[in-house]
Parts: sequence; C-alpha cells; structure tokens
Amino acid sequence: MTLRLVSNSYLEESTTKIRVKQVPWEGYQRAGHITLEELALIKKVNRQPKAKTEPLLLSDGQTYASLYLGLLKKLQRVDTLQSILVLIADALTDHEERIVLFTEASRSDPDLPFGPLLRILETQDEFVQLKTSQILTVLLSAEKGPLQQWQLQPLLNYLSLCVQGTSQNKRDVAVQCLEAILPRHEVRQAVWAIPGILSGLVDILKSNQNPQMNYQVGFCFWLLTFETEIAEQINLKYDVIPLFISVAQTAAKEKVVRVNIATLRNLVTKAPSANLPAMLVAQLLPFVKNLATRKWSDEDILEDVHFLRDELEARFESLTTWDEYTSELTSGHLSWTPVHSSDLFWKENVTRLNEKDHFYLKRLIELLRSSQEPIVLAVAAHDLGQYVKYYELGKKIVTDLGAKTRAMELMSHNSQEVRYQALLSVQRLVSHPWQSV
Repeated sequence: MTLRLVSNSYLEESTTKIRVKQVPWEGYQRAGHITLEELALIKKVNRQPKAKTEPLLLSDGQTYASLYLGLLKKLQRVDTLQSILVLIADALTDHEERIVLFTEASRSDPDLPFGPLLRILETQDEFVQLKTSQILTVLLSAEKGPLQQWQLQPLLNYLSLCVQGTSQNKRDVAVQCLEAILPRHEVRQAVWAIPGILSGLVDILKSNQNPQMNYQVGFCFWLLTFETEIAEQINLKYDVIPLFISVAQTAAKEKVVRVNIATLRNLVTKAPSANLPAMLVAQLLPFVKNLATRKWSDEDILEDVHFLRDELEARFESLTTWDEYTSELTSGHLSWTPVHSSDLFWKENVTRLNEKDHFYLKRLIELLRSSQEPIVLAVAAHDLGQYVKYYELGKKIVTDLGAKTRAMELMSHNSQEVRYQALLSVQRLVSHPWQSV
C-alpha cells in the first residue's frame, strides 16, 4: 500500500509548511537528547530537497528508518514530532518497498515501529494525530501475519472519535484509513466491536456527503459485510438496509450505486433470512427491477442487480401475510400495508404475537415507545388496538407491559393521525372487560 492511498488537502498543505520549519536539532544534542551521530544523520536530510534525500534513503534506508522511529520515541515537542512524521512520510511516499525498512526496525528494538507511533496518537495536535494515523495505516496494512490487539486498538479508538466528530479533515482521513485496513478479517472483527465507528459511518451516509465520501463509506460497509456475523446483525442494530437503498436511489455517480448494491448482495449472500424480509419491506424489489432496465458501464452492477432481483422475487412468492408483518416489525419501518387493516389477518394471527414470551408484541410496544416517525407511531397504535380487539386477554397483557400509558401519552401527539389511532387504541383498552381477572 502506498501512502498516497490516504490523502487529504489539509495534511498536504500542512506538510509543505512543516517541511521548511526549523527544528533545534543542535539544541537537542547539547541537552543530551540525541547523539552526535544522530545529529549528523538528521542534518543530512532535514529541510533538504528530494534530490538530496533520495540517494541517502537508497543507500542507508534502514539506518534512517530506525533513526526516525528512535527520535519519535524520545522527543516530545509537538513541532519536532510533526517534522519527524513528515520525514517518515516523505520516505514512504511512492516507495512501498521501504515499508519493510520500518517494520524491520523491530530487530534492534522490539518497541519499534508501532510503540512510538501508537503513543503519539494521544498527542493533542490534529496534524500529529492524522499524520500518525496515515503512517500507521500503511504499516499495519503491510503486516504479513494477523494484527495483534495492542497494535490495532489504539488506532481504531482514535478513528472512532474521528468518524463521530464534526471535523471534516478527521472524518476524511479516518474513513480512508478504515478503507485501507478493513480488507483484513481481524480488523473487521475489531471494528464491529466498536459501535462508535459503525454509528459514525451511518451518520456520515445520512448527512448526504459528497459522492466520493458516500462511495468510501459504502466501501467500508461492503468490506464489513463479508463477515457472516456482521451481515446477520448489522441491519438489526443500525437499520442500514433502507439507508443503502436511499443512497443508491439518489446517487449521481455509478460507483456509489455499485458499492451499495454490492453491499446489499453481501447481506443476502451471507445472511439471507436476516436481511431479505427487511429488503422487501424497504421496497428494494421494485428498485432493482428498475435498475435492471438501465445501461451500466460496469457489468458487475447488472450481475448484482439480477442476483438481488431473483432472490427477492423468490422470497416474495413464498411470503405469507405473517412473514410480511413480522418483517415490518423487525425492520421498524411500519407503514399502512394491507395486513394492518385486514380483519382476516388479525383473526388468524393475533395469538402469534404471544409466541416466544410475547416477542413480537414487545417489539410492537418498543416501536410505540421509541420511534420518532409519526407513521410508525400511528400504525403501532392501530395494531395495539387490533391486538386487544381480537385477543380477549390482550388488555391485561398490554397494560402489564406498560403500553396503555404510552398510548394515552400519544393522544396529545403533534400528528393528527397519531392522536386518532392512539385514541382508538385507548378506547379499546378501556372498553374491553378484564376477562382474565
């Protein structure tokens, strides 16, 4: 991996300024912080043009890699750290073969190369943190064996803060770093264990960033969904399926459509039972049917579209009304589909809400309590009333689960539809006798 794969205008502009700054190397030597030999070596490359530094790195690359890392380890001034990081980046830029010079430094000092870099991630300077993240990403990506937790965790913790923050520079660099290291299985597992990274990436997509950022975040999700465990749980935890569909529907760039459709395919391939119902609820089938009629420069898009269309059609044909209803409940996206107003549906299926310790009834009540969407609240209040209407013991169960109080609260909701459905539900809760007592 080349250093240029993680690029950012702020880093590049700051690097240009830092490259010409003076560093008190002689003062460090007089104070005993560096040796005369280290001073002589650093003066040969400090503030020198590439034409002079390249021959030195070619002939004494290992010496300079160890020097830079050693200086990071024992010096602490922010401006000095900035300059050393620039020297490391200059050595690595366009020279992937030099990565090994830095990783081989561990032979002379086991703390190198990662120890100093991981420690200065805690430095309260944006350039130091971002430049260190850039360099760490390159070095970690080049490791031949599985990455250890101590190597990876500090970087991921920092990237989590970046993707959740408001700084565009930090978000940009963090997403690029994640793109570069997520191809590794152990990184995907580690990222999945940090909710802040996932929620941060979701928020970036929801904020409708530029096409390039949408593509890069989509690429991160595509890589993550190669893990079966993640594919099984990611929509339940983060409600990503409607988001991926929305981003693809509004995308101006073909590559944004491609990466989101490829991610949806991963979800079906790795965990069909967990994701196909939610995809049907989110109306993916008509969307992919539409995509199938378009012309694409990338044939992979059409292949993925046909795969999704065929899988969704097969699922749709075998879908019962109960499957449709539980898919809506699971996804959290209730809408006025025919099952909600079907008397036959409620007569045949009302007691199924009691199965598994009232699992689906509790999910309905959870939506009634937590959703911020008026249509979801209105449909949930309606369904609660239908449950009480068609199940004679339902009033006590609903009251014991605390839903009666919530329904009464919704009678003063801002939405007229929510108020109306809550009123009907409360009327049924009040008018039906307590036949279980």
